[in-house]
Amino acid sequence: MTACAWLLLGLAIAGTAFGLWQWGARRRTLRRLNDMLDRAIAGGFAEGRFDETALSALEGKFARFLRGSAAAKKTAEKEQAAVKSLIADISHQTRTPIANLLLYASLLSEGELSPEQREQARALTAQGEKLSFLIQVLVKASRLEAGIVAPSPALSPVGPLLEGAAEQLAQAAQEKRITLTAEPLDGWAAFDPRWTGEALCNVVDNAVKYTPAGGTVRICAQMLDSFCRVDVADSGPGIPEAELGEIFSRFYRGAGTRAAEGLGLGLYLAREILASQGGYIKASSRPGEGSTFSLYLPRELPRA
Repeated sequence: MTACAWLLLGLAIAGTAFGLWQWGARRRTLRRLNDMLDRAIAGGFAEGRFDETALSALEGKFARFLRGSAAAKKTAEKEQAAVKSLIADISHQTRTPIANLLLYASLLSEGELSPEQREQARALTAQGEKLSFLIQVLVKASRLEAGIVAPSPALSPVGPLLEGAAEQLAQAAQEKRITLTAEPLDGWAAFDPRWTGEALCNVVDNAVKYTPAGGTVRICAQMLDSFCRVDVADSGPGIPEAELGEIFSRFYRGAGTRAAEGLGLGLYLAREILASQGGYIKASSRPGEGSTFSLYLPRELPRA
């Protein structure tokens, strides 16, 4: 073999050895990083090496990050506990005064009153009932946000969900001479029937409330690849495009709906209920052409 060949062979061997050394170093680094993550998940991570290597610096940053995360978690837990306590206090402290207010308003209306006094008693009862409803909805929404209560999705038939919403709002629709229909559907989705029924009823109630007399409200659904889409379509005045991004906000009421009864919480609560189950809600509308609210329910339960 010539000297040139020996040189090439030596370079090849050296290159191979260097490559194997780098491969081993990378494996050791990955193994150490994996060990760091395992200890972090188990809650027992601590810096194990103090030198000037990049990996040691990474360990130090990782340790500081975990300490900060632990502190943030404790702070969040304290805040959540405070919120839970506040919600419980509000619910407890307001229940009796509101019940007494409604009781005395009812007793007052049963007495001998002038027409003006009877109207005042009626207004007092209506405002007391409105306050009671407001407190109930606020407490319910706050419990959902704080995680105190949570829907429990299960594979359930969608048809009864639609029929239940139509039955519950049938009287209100009849009083306004609105045609309310629910189309049958033979399909299943993953949702909590009680909570999702409340969300759907909130949407249908809005549709009935803002659709003029003689209009229509239609509830239907279709099965998509990953979701079941439930549509509530009305022949109401529609929603301006500028308001579509705001209608699911808490207490939001559009400029054209402020004269009607309402608190601006129904759509907000519907969005929170659906989001807590892996679903969502969208709205499409054009002024003068009605509105369609689409509730998307997952077709499968989330994987554990």
